[in-house]
Amino acid sequence: MTAARAGPARLPSVGPAPHNQRAPGPILLRGAFERGCKMEHVAVIGGGTMGADIAAIFVAGGWTAHVVEPDAGRRAALAGRVEKACGQIGKPFFAAQLVTQAALAAVPWRDISLAIECAPEGLGIKRQVFAELERLARPDATLTSNSSSFPISDIAQALATRARMCGLHFFMPAHLVPVVEVIRGAATDPTVCERLAAKMRALGRVPVNVKKDVPGFLVNRIQHAMMRECFSLIEQGLATPEDVDAAVRYGFGFRFVAAGPILQKDLAGLDIHCAAAATIYPSLCNDSAPSRVLRERVAAGKHGVKAGEGFYKWSADRTAAEKARYDRALLAALEIFDRERTG
Repeated sequence: MTAARAGPARLPSVGPAPHNQRAPGPILLRGAFERGCKMEHVAVIGGGTMGADIAAIFVAGGWTAHVVEPDAGRRAALAGRVEKACGQIGKPFFAAQLVTQAALAAVPWRDISLAIECAPEGLGIKRQVFAELERLARPDATLTSNSSSFPISDIAQALATRARMCGLHFFMPAHLVPVVEVIRGAATDPTVCERLAAKMRALGRVPVNVKKDVPGFLVNRIQHAMMRECFSLIEQGLATPEDVDAAVRYGFGFRFVAAGPILQKDLAGLDIHCAAAATIYPSLCNDSAPSRVLRERVAAGKHGVKAGEGFYKWSADRTAAEKARYDRALLAALEIFDRERTG
């Protein structure tokens, strides 16, 4: 990965440091928030789990977040959810910085510099939202989608101002996972992505620039390549789900807290990896469809925690305990990154 150009919004290197310089960690959550941000206004369209956590990022960073959620129950719960998320990242919650609306037209669009669409994953719904955003938002506002599956260019297809539209893809839980993808569509003005990445850095995020609008963008392409092999190994009977999870979490996944995969291979030796790859690659799964063990569970309604069963069985108590443990582990990882950054 090449280093970003120098400037006030420079992202610290995530590769090796020069021999006389300690490698800085990424700018993350608490330390970055303390620098403060210019008061700006963001519109988040959709107040589900992802929308609430994204709103918390902006509220914690000093912005005013206007969340559009038509469902009255979800709308009423938003303040509590955003307050909880702010607390997890060590920031106070100021109720005045969170404004909830039932409809897009109610948002004070003259104040909004950034809009983030978090609507359900349906292409028709998203296109409808962006048609409204284009009509309502001021001309210099950046329009973004948090979609994880639809190409940004497809969503923006009918827009007259496609140059200001790009992808801004967060990962659950959005307020704890530092990375955010900034995706350039076919018609996106590159300077829009550059300015957006700078805003994300100021908010304590770690933006990665995706320069081509391909399915899955960057992170999910890497993740799905791994998941395809994981499911294949279970399907072949080579390992249980428990052993696959242990192999990743306590094996190569453990090292990823310290280094990304390319840096890690540089440290270990590219010659060693190349030799192993020549033997292993031919036998890796390259199926073009989801695995049978995954499809069968989905067809049977075994969708994971939300259904009470997936590859594991989930009682209410086990679910609560696991989610709490999961969040604690993520926060501990963030503390590691923060100590690395501050020395």
